[in-house]
Amino acid sequence: MMGITVKLVSWNVNGIRAVVKKDFLASFSKLGADVLCLQETKAQDDQVLEALAELEGYTIFSNSAEKKGYSGTAIITKKQPLSVTKDIGIAEHDTEGRVLHAEYADFHLVTVYTPNSGSELKRLPYRQTWDSAFLAYLKNLEQTKPVLVCGDLNVAHQAIDLARPKQNYNKSAGYMQEEIDGIEALIDAGFKDTFRERHPETAKYSWWSYRAGAREKNIGWRIDYFLCSEGFLSTVADAEIHNDIYGSDHCPVSVTLG
Repeated sequence: MMGITVKLVSWNVNGIRAVVKKDFLASFSKLGADVLCLQETKAQDDQVLEALAELEGYTIFSNSAEKKGYSGTAIITKKQPLSVTKDIGIAEHDTEGRVLHAEYADFHLVTVYTPNSGSELKRLPYRQTWDSAFLAYLKNLEQTKPVLVCGDLNVAHQAIDLARPKQNYNKSAGYMQEEIDGIEALIDAGFKDTFRERHPETAKYSWWSYRAGAREKNIGWRIDYFLCSEGFLSTVADAEIHNDIYGSDHCPVSVTLG
């Protein structure tokens, strides 16, 4: 795609306009990304472009929610994609700017901000509908070339993926069995969890609550992923979680292709 090795980074920035005031450009430079996928931009398309105006050498694509200051995704890329599309083509799922897709020569890249079930689990039924529709969308893309999907999936897959599994299982959004079933369905359909494939026994997290000093105590959750089509896994040289990078309640995650 862009030379011998390519680095792709995914980051839920919890507001692009907020994160650019917190050393975002220095962090971006440190990550050395060829492609950076963002979730929860919380900005309209023009505001995303404005916030990232200082970036040079990259093309910026974004998908914003109809509701201002909410949700939203973006792809920042050195190499121009063959095509870029927004959303999954289902009206009930396409108002919140949650999916952005870039097609490259060798693969489809999808960034996603999966709906959160909410503190009172009010959106859990909707979340299950979403999970099913999103999987069908990915499998449709996969008919033409391998898929690399990244983003905030808002679920910890296994006990190793959160600091306090027993306290949260079937009690907290992000570790309900229905949500676990959703990511299991992705994996069962052939989408490999790149970090877990490369680091089978490493407990490392990508999100921490802002409350009670959770990040300092490393009481976290791994809810940000890069998944890829099974046949594409051999292309993934490494998968990392960059929890030394601040600015959001999430940290960046990455894969290196080569």
